[in-house]
Amino acid sequence: MNTQPLPELVAQAQQLLTQIRQHPHYQSLRFDCDVTIGDVIQFFNNLQWSATASTVDVSREGFFQ
Repeated sequence: MNTQPLPELVAQAQQLLTQIRQHPHYQSLRFDCDVTIGDVIQFFNNLQWSATASTVDVSREGFFQ
């Protein structure tokens, strides 16, 4: 199991989607589907925001006091 924080994994996925979108082979493909790369990017943007917003630093001294 991957132990990287979720926001880091989402950032990696976003970088890969950008590379895929810019790849000449991808750009030359002609296919119809209900979900676009833009939809997937928006999903990861929302996931990134949610994962970052829900991150709480409990390592700080006195957090539970």
